[in-house]
Amino acid sequence: MNTVITNRYKVDALVNQFWKNGYLTVSRKFGTYLPAPRPIGEYEVDVIAKYNKKMAIGVTLGREDLESDEIQKRLRYLSTRHTKYSKKDVKLFVGVPHELLTRARFVVSELGEEYSQNIKLVPIPTSSMGN
Repeated sequence: MNTVITNRYKVDALVNQFWKNGYLTVSRKFGTYLPAPRPIGEYEVDVIAKYNKKMAIGVTLGREDLESDEIQKRLRYLSTRHTKYSKKDVKLFVGVPHELLTRARFVVSELGEEYSQNIKLVPIPTSSMGN
C-alpha cells in the first residue's frame, strides 16, 4: 500500500484511542488548544494523557522508525517511565499504521516481558484517512 500517512493524522488517531480508553489528553503534538509535550529524556513523544491518577505516553511510529537500530532502546526507555512522586508505571501507547502491526509486534516481543507488558500497540487505520 502506497498511502502516505501524515504525522498529524497518526497523532489524531492515537488521541482517539486514548479517548476510547477513557484517557484525558494533557498535551499533544499538532494540537490547537493543548501544548506540545516536552521530550522525555532524549526522545520526542506525541501525546501525554491521564486517566484518574494513571498517566500514559503516546508515540507514533512509521516504517523508518521500526527499522531503526535505536527503536528498541527508545521503547525500553519510554516503557519504563513512572510518575515522579507516586512512582506508578506510565503506560506506553505505540501507534503504528495497520500494515506495520506485525513488524511492531515482533519488535515489542524482542524487548522482553518486563518492557512489553507496559506497552499497548495501537493500529492506525489507513483506509479512512483524511488529509
